[in-house]
Amino acid sequence: MMNQIDDIASEIVDASLKIHKELGPGLLESAYETCLEHELKRRGFQAERQKIQPIHYDGLIIDAGYRIDLLVGDSIIIELKAVEQLLPVHQAQLMTYLRLSKKPLGFLINFNVPLIKDGIRRIANQFKES
Repeated sequence: MMNQIDDIASEIVDASLKIHKELGPGLLESAYETCLEHELKRRGFQAERQKIQPIHYDGLIIDAGYRIDLLVGDSIIIELKAVEQLLPVHQAQLMTYLRLSKKPLGFLINFNVPLIKDGIRRIANQFKES
């Protein structure tokens, strides 16, 4: 399973590099999200945009408005940004999605950087299932 996740992760980074090289910084987050979804699907991966992430509590399923930007291969969450700089709240948002979904891996990608390699953060789910 981890080899498959690493393969998908590698393709996510490569697709992000390709999109940033062609479009550069300065677009809206939604434009990068659409392009990344398209690029990953073109490469044969299942990618879902704006996937609802409910909260499960005491037998309830609560739609509190959480939306995952992209869910790839039903295993990797991508949270996209187009901001001047990533803030701790952005990482906390991704970590919340990882915890709620129990997915193993996430990427926080900021396309508003001169070099996309400086805008990519890979974050593993460190939360144990109870």
